[in-house]
Amino acid sequence: MINKRRKTVLTLCATLFAVACIVAANFLFDNFYLRVFNLCAIYIVLALSLNLLNGFTGIFSLGHSGFMAIGAYISALLTMSPAQKATNYYLEPIVPWLANVQIPFLPALLLAGCGAALFAFLIGLPVLRLHDDYLAIASLGFAEIIRVVITNMQRVTNGALGLKGLPKYSTTFVVWGCALLAIVFMVALIHSAFGRSLKAVRDNEIAAQAMGIDVAKMKTMSFVISGFMAGIGGALLGHLMQTIDPKMFVFSLTYNILLIVVLGGNGSITGSVIAAIIITVLMEALRFLDGPLNLLFVKTSGLPGLRMVVFSLLLMIVVIYRQRGLMGTNEFSWDYFAKIGLMPRRKNTSDSNAQTGA
Repeated sequence: MINKRRKTVLTLCATLFAVACIVAANFLFDNFYLRVFNLCAIYIVLALSLNLLNGFTGIFSLGHSGFMAIGAYISALLTMSPAQKATNYYLEPIVPWLANVQIPFLPALLLAGCGAALFAFLIGLPVLRLHDDYLAIASLGFAEIIRVVITNMQRVTNGALGLKGLPKYSTTFVVWGCALLAIVFMVALIHSAFGRSLKAVRDNEIAAQAMGIDVAKMKTMSFVISGFMAGIGGALLGHLMQTIDPKMFVFSLTYNILLIVVLGGNGSITGSVIAAIIITVLMEALRFLDGPLNLLFVKTSGLPGLRMVVFSLLLMIVVIYRQRGLMGTNEFSWDYFAKIGLMPRRKNTSDSNAQTGA
């Protein structure tokens, strides 16, 4: 075992190393690799938000894309200049009360999260009374309703045309700063009394209620916090891509996040972080599968969607042979590295005295 002081030093060194890697990537990567690198950070935030529901609370929700859309549109409408809005809204003019509104990015980001959290609260009141598959279907339905409403609110969201020319506020330091804050927040949350209550609700609702835990309140708060984080992730994604439209927030986006959570391990913060990086990189590395292929015995003119077929097969293999994902419910631990011999362990003082006496 490694003592607490040494763990603190190791954690601090690892954090400084991670920050150094982020700084180096910002200056060394070209535009394409830097965008993929920053997408990893955004998917970390989104995976952690969904894992809070699926992994730590036991709520199987499929409505994450709806909360992301709300966060993305709120942040975009609050940060775009009046001139940019006039350029985008050429079919119908934007509503007067939004035409001249422009605020800094940080308040807009927080308002995006709060807006998504408000909708999560309103949706959670009726939806969280359901369980299992019914809850998943209902949350998916609400996500589709949000997308359809956004598509038809021409004077507010610009409808199917979407918004283009968003300010690029999602820089490397912003997105990775949000990712690190999300990781720290999740670690603190899960190790708190509130986090232990969530795990109790996940394991057995009846037993948790018998122990005095307000199950409905815990579920609602978890749903609201997850919605807030999803709204933040959606806003960051919009400002990274610099364009948003309703087609971005279809069910496949929620599926990608769910894939990360399942592969990493339901109930594992470490698993979500690792899987978010792996899946995001693979999604871009395997993009060639959607285009023409010229293999030894197989030639295709292009099979759009083949990349997602590969990921679906990967998900099926994991579900069949490793149902708990890469990490299961385990978390990163310095003791594990000491156990497998990758880190020297401090000798026990009593053992040393005993050997000396012998």
